[in-house]
Formats: sequence, structure tokens, C-alpha cells
Amino acid sequence: MSTPSTPVRVRMAPSPTGSPHVGLVRTALFNYAFAKHAQLSGQGGTFVLRVEDTDKERSTEESYTSILELFRWLGLDWDEGVEVGGPYGPYRQSERSDLYRDVLERLRASSYTYDCYCRNDEVEARRKASGSKVMGYDGFCRDLTSEQVEAFRAEGREPLVRFRMPEGSISWNDLVRGEVTFETEFVPDFALCRANGDPLYTLTAPVDDATMRITHVLRGEDLLSSTPRQIALFDAMKEIGVAEVTPLYGHLPYVMGEGNKKLSKRDPQAHALAYRDQGFLPEGLLNYVALLGWSIAADRDVFDLEEMVEAFDIKDVNANPARFDLKKAEAINTAHMRRLPVEEIQHRALPFLKAAGVVGDPVRDADAQLLELAMPLVAERVNKLAEVPQMLGFLFVPEEEFTRDEADVEKLLDEEGRRVVQAAHDAVAALGTWSTAAIQEALQTTLVEELGLKPRVAFGPVRVAITGRRVSPPLFESMELLGRERSLARLDSAL
Repeated sequence: MSTPSTPVRVRMAPSPTGSPHVGLVRTALFNYAFAKHAQLSGQGGTFVLRVEDTDKERSTEESYTSILELFRWLGLDWDEGVEVGGPYGPYRQSERSDLYRDVLERLRASSYTYDCYCRNDEVEARRKASGSKVMGYDGFCRDLTSEQVEAFRAEGREPLVRFRMPEGSISWNDLVRGEVTFETEFVPDFALCRANGDPLYTLTAPVDDATMRITHVLRGEDLLSSTPRQIALFDAMKEIGVAEVTPLYGHLPYVMGEGNKKLSKRDPQAHALAYRDQGFLPEGLLNYVALLGWSIAADRDVFDLEEMVEAFDIKDVNANPARFDLKKAEAINTAHMRRLPVEEIQHRALPFLKAAGVVGDPVRDADAQLLELAMPLVAERVNKLAEVPQMLGFLFVPEEEFTRDEADVEKLLDEEGRRVVQAAHDAVAALGTWSTAAIQEALQTTLVEELGLKPRVAFGPVRVAITGRRVSPPLFESMELLGRERSLARLDSAL
């Protein structure tokens, strides 16, 4: 087992088989924080990113690219691995076939494995006939005679290689759950490869951990039942000279979705890159995901990655399932938005503004100046970056393309609302100076003092007329930025 003086080496090993999952982010974050904390404490820490792409039918380059995009967006930079390199590459399993073949042959030459000729239907039939409730392989081929082997060969059967689980029990001190024990009578012998020789995850993952000198394996609770198999295989690999030590294991709690069910890839909330597209900050998403099983303090929810790294201890991870709460995630993201200076929000919102067609690419000088003036009006009002184009679009859109939200029009620009808009138009049309203060004074005097309207009733219709929406930047500042001519034209068009 690893000792405290051993430099920490952890790995993240995603499979490129679909859209990256929020659970993947949580596992990657805890591994990253574990390695970086070890660096800070002088123990040395390396965060490795390798890709488990031996599933040829389901693995795609699109998914592989998405995983790298996600990690880079989040700022979870890996020290070693795909596209970065390192001493134990290559870091894609599809490029490590020769290594797996060599280890498989060395295991096959030992007493730790045996050739299995059984078909799945035969195993299932024997299980039903015996009444056994133990799922998995029944060990039928463990001790075949040479005559039985010849008979199978004569049928044209090709064997797969099975690992021979030892008798007794396998225990380990789980970094999250404490002492865990499995009786091996309930852990059936498992296949290391397919009949055609292609290696399975049961072989490739432990071989990679061994040859990449991984010291700690932090992974999801769903993989807990495979750990006794991996520990047994490590014992064998140490005997044949492939592994030096068995890593320490820690199993992270389930992330739960709606209705007490594990968050699955089919749940909309599970798709990690969707949060980027919705305008979450990477700081906000990482902060919230960290709370799914860990906390920096009992009375504190908002922190950044550097603070997490400094405080992180795997012993503080809660073994109980963690529930994903979208509203809490959005609240945490909002807290991080409020931490950013206006200039930074503008910089980060620019891709969203370009994608929505609010500004061009490159941005015209006039639009850049307008954006600089407008951004302070919304920086404290938006909760996600994707809301910025919705809030500011009315300032940039050509008048012939300007539209209003139909529901807001129906609610606020009825007959009474249009009467308010007419009064507002008449009040500001006569202004000699077009400024926020002058506009505010004119509308306040006419609508509130003279007509006796409450501010909400007075300014709501005007806001929809000017911006197209009930929710917008401050009205008077918006009208100043929009200018006299365009403001009066919009008040006119609302009538």
C-alpha cells in the first residue's frame, strides 16, 4: 500500500461515450483538489488525465473533444496525460493495446488466471438449475481436464481469460467510507478479455493504474463492488512484476437527481457542458459541485478553487448521497457573478453577445463604447452570462428589428398602459437636455405626481415600450443610452 511519504498521483479516466456528466466534474474536481493540496503541503501531487476508449462501438472523437473542452473551461488543468504527455504515455487506452496484451500473457502464464470456454447461456442455465442467487460466473472452467479443453476446442470455441478470485475476504480502508470488506465467495471470477483477445475494463484500468504509478484512486460509489477484484488483480500484478504497490481507494457518494434516483445521463441537469452554454461561470459550477459531498466550513457555501485546494481533505468527504439542487447551483453562480468586476463580466459575456447577434464579430467601435456604458447597468442584475444579451439587446437592435415580449405587451400595454406611455412621450419630448436626471425628473413629475400613479404602475408600461420587456436595465439610464430620437420612436410605436 502507499505510504504517506509517497508523492501523490491521482487520475481521472473518463470514457468518451456521450455528453460529459456532472458526476464526472465532481470526481475530477475532488481528484484535482487532492493532488493540488498534496503539492501545497510539500508531498508532491500529480493530476493525470487518461481516456478509457477501448469501447470501440460507443467511443467517439466528439465526446473526447467535449471532455477536454469541459476540463479546460473549468480550469482543471492536468499535469500529465492526453495532449500534455508525460513519462507513462500514451494516455489513451486505444493506443496501449501492446501493453495489455503483454500483461494478459504474463497473467495467463501464472496460476492467477484460467481459460474459460463457457457461453453466457450455459452459465445462466447452470445458475437456474442450481437455484443459486449469486450472479456472475460459476467457476465451471476453473479446473478443466485436458480432454474437456480438447472437446471445447474441437467445437471451435475460443477461450477468454478469467481471473481466479482468491478464497476468503478482501478488505481495505476506504478513504471516504472507512473499513470495507467483501467475502470473495460473492465476487465471481471475472473476464479480463473478450474471446477475440480484446482487453476489458477489468484489465485495462488496473494495468493503467499500475504502470502509471497511481497512488490514490478516487471514484464514484457505483464502482465500489469492482474494488475487491482490482485489489486481487493488483496482488497478482505485483507477483508478476507489473505493479509495485496497490493504490489507496476512496469512493465518492452518489449524486442524486429527482425522486431519490441517481442522477443519470438522461437527466437534463446532468449535462455538464450545458451549464457553460447557459452562461454559468466555471467558478460557480465548481463551487456548487464541490458541495456535493464536501464543505469548506459549516457556515460557508461560497469559495473559489484555490480556497478549496488549500482546505481539501478527503477525510472530510461525506459518504452519504448528495442531492443535485439546480436552484442552489444558480444561487452559488450568482454569488460568483457578484464577485466579478464589471469589466470582467463584459469580457466573459462578449461571446454570448456575439452568438446572439447583439454585437458583431469583430465588435464595431460604436457598439464597444455603448457596451461599456451599458454594462454597469446590468452587472448587478444578471445571474448568468447568457442573460446579458437578453438584457442589453434592445440597445443594439436596428429599429426595424425591434420587438416586444408578447406576454409583457398584453399585460402592461393595454388601454391604461398606452395612456401612461402617451403621457410619458409628451413629458420627455419637450426636454431640452437628454440625460438620466432630466428624464427621471420629467417622468416622475408627470406620471407619479401629476397622474398620481404608483411607480410600478407608472414605469412598467414605459419600460416595455422602451426595452420590449418588463425586466430590463434601469429605465432612465436606458433611455439616455438609447437616445432621444430612438426613445421617442419606441414610445410612439407602442401607441
